[in-house]
Amino acid sequence: MIAILTLHLHLPGCASLKEKRGRLKPLLARLHRQFNVSAAEMGLQDMWQEAVIACGMVGNDAAHLQSALETVRKWVEANWPDGDVLDTKMEVF
Repeated sequence: MIAILTLHLHLPGCASLKEKRGRLKPLLARLHRQFNVSAAEMGLQDMWQEAVIACGMVGNDAAHLQSALETVRKWVEANWPDGDVLDTKMEVF
């Protein structure tokens, strides 16, 4: 099974794509290190103040995958100081 969490982020105050990448790179690295998920910017790459990132996991138990990605979502909403979560979407295949 594959589970994907998509997060639509707002990064207020970003004045360039370089600044946006500078804020996203530590978040993606932390998600990988702390939650053992694959994480990457997947959309809105040309917009300065918005980003879509996706986190993915592979496993054999849908409930476990869903629970793990829900933990990631809650952590980003509560602990990421550089922006806001506008929308989330979770899919399990």
